[in-house]
Amino acid sequence: MAELTTIARPYAKAAFDFAVEHQAVEAWEEMLSFAALVSENESMKPLLNGSLSSDKLADLFINVCGEQVDVNGQNLIKVMAENDRLGVLPAVAQLFVEYRLEWAKEVEAAVTSATELTTEQVQQISVSLEKRLARKVKLNCSVDTSLIAGVIIKAGDLVIDGSVRGKLTRLTDKLQS
Repeated sequence: MAELTTIARPYAKAAFDFAVEHQAVEAWEEMLSFAALVSENESMKPLLNGSLSSDKLADLFINVCGEQVDVNGQNLIKVMAENDRLGVLPAVAQLFVEYRLEWAKEVEAAVTSATELTTEQVQQISVSLEKRLARKVKLNCSVDTSLIAGVIIKAGDLVIDGSVRGKLTRLTDKLQS
């Protein structure tokens, strides 16, 4: 994955810079997400291995994408096809989203709880994280009953494990050492 990220980074950065400059960040995110889905399609994957010339592959790819990709997106696809890089479109789309979140000063946080959180609890977690991270926070909440009680919050590199299962694991580790 690290190699894919290295290959995808210049394409994602160029696309993001272009999108910001032309005030089309959301449109570009949608285009890249759709193009990434096309590149992951089981019928399309075998064609990305170099069996077609870059021109034919780019034309085919653009025809499959249809109106979902504008002229500028088509140019990106042509450049990526010339460099035999259409297979990294999912990584380009992922990096684009990361650049957008950084640009918008937003962070997505995954909140896993033992039980369904109330609206008030979600609000408290959101406010606390926004204060701690100095960013706008978008919460993705899920339930995992194996936590016994409490929550686990993951936001980027930050992990806050306030679950009973996590506390029991830490206690076990302390007792064994």
